[in-house]
Amino acid sequence: MIDRVPPQNIEAEQAVLGAMLISKEAIAESAQILNPQDFYREAHRIVFEAMLDLSNRNQAVDNLTVIEQLNKTNQLEKVGGIAFVTALANTVPTAANVVFYAKIVKEKALMRHLINTATAIAAMGYEGADDADSIMDKAEKMILEIASNRKTGDFTPINQIVIDTFSKIENLYESKGGLTGLSTGFKDLDKLTAGLQPSDLILVAARPSMGKTAFTLNIASHVALKENKPVAFFSLEMSKEQLMQRMLCAEGLVESQRLRVGDLDEQDWQKLIAAADKFSKAPLYIDDTPGISIMELRSKARRLQQEKGLSLVLIDYLQLMQGRANKNGDNRQQEISEISRSLKSLARELNVPVIALSQLSRSVESRQIKKPMLSDLRESGSLEQDADIVMFLYREDYYNAETENKNITDVIVAKHRNGPVDTVQLFFHKEFTKFADLLRTQDNI
Repeated sequence: MIDRVPPQNIEAEQAVLGAMLISKEAIAESAQILNPQDFYREAHRIVFEAMLDLSNRNQAVDNLTVIEQLNKTNQLEKVGGIAFVTALANTVPTAANVVFYAKIVKEKALMRHLINTATAIAAMGYEGADDADSIMDKAEKMILEIASNRKTGDFTPINQIVIDTFSKIENLYESKGGLTGLSTGFKDLDKLTAGLQPSDLILVAARPSMGKTAFTLNIASHVALKENKPVAFFSLEMSKEQLMQRMLCAEGLVESQRLRVGDLDEQDWQKLIAAADKFSKAPLYIDDTPGISIMELRSKARRLQQEKGLSLVLIDYLQLMQGRANKNGDNRQQEISEISRSLKSLARELNVPVIALSQLSRSVESRQIKKPMLSDLRESGSLEQDADIVMFLYREDYYNAETENKNITDVIVAKHRNGPVDTVQLFFHKEFTKFADLLRTQDNI
């Protein structure tokens, strides 16, 4: 196998370069399909880069300019001199078939990439440095990267980073301080965070009965129903049927207790039917595998991203997940740290916000002031470290029945890596398991 020549088509590579020398449109068409690494022959790769450089600077691309560009970068002799470049222009009489040629080059490049990846996977198996689950996780990621033709793990030129960064700054400028990420459906929270940002890990933590699941279900429903964007919800605590009942009650404004006991009138039925019709068309996907491992979760999220696309991932809740650390006899804190790092890695890999729910330690209950703090994060300080945003949910009326703040939930943004920290208040309609902006009344939620 080592002696075999990797898949390649030198003639197709030459045809692409020749077409680019005689047609400006061919340059744009080729650049949409190929990158320099797709060329098997190094000389072709160098010439392609020179052409793209000239084109990006709005300069003419022809024999003379390409030769001059290669000469400036001391690469002319490396590719074969003036005669080599001149010969390229004579390889095709017309640029009409450049897309066909470019696809041949891309196909061969993908085959080489697949061979290299398979070799790397085989090497991991022979070396045995990781367990089988870890190798399968890495192998799946590598294969999916080929399938989506992602470019990962390479150095990025600073000029490309500048362009990408400035594009994001331009979007921020055009938003005029408004929403730049994914809306939660809560105006004050969106204003504070500017929306849920791609690649962010958002931790939502609270003591039991504060409404963590209801809060995240409200966000998931808003994104799927109002924004019509795909959402993955991993539920380790409740079944998918229980979640669906909660979402139907929240969307239809039907009292959840009445639904549980079957005490529904005709109006309730009509509300539930209307809500069910909305959800039946929503891009919302629920997985209720109990005790799901971090590797299985990542695998399922990747596949859903490939098949449907994803805008948001939610996990309820983090402490019920299994990591790999306990297989090596490590303690629970190390296991939670591994899960936390893996979720942050998943957010970056999929380039979507990931919301993970977390329990808080019981030490909160022993304090006079019950409002949670970052030090209350249960089992691992790495949760605070890995998260881009940490939100705590706190209801004063849970601890003090005489308070004036009835049905008010504090959403405490205690950590915000790229923005301010503050507290946002929401109204909690407990009977509907629905949160709403504080200024909105029950009649117009």
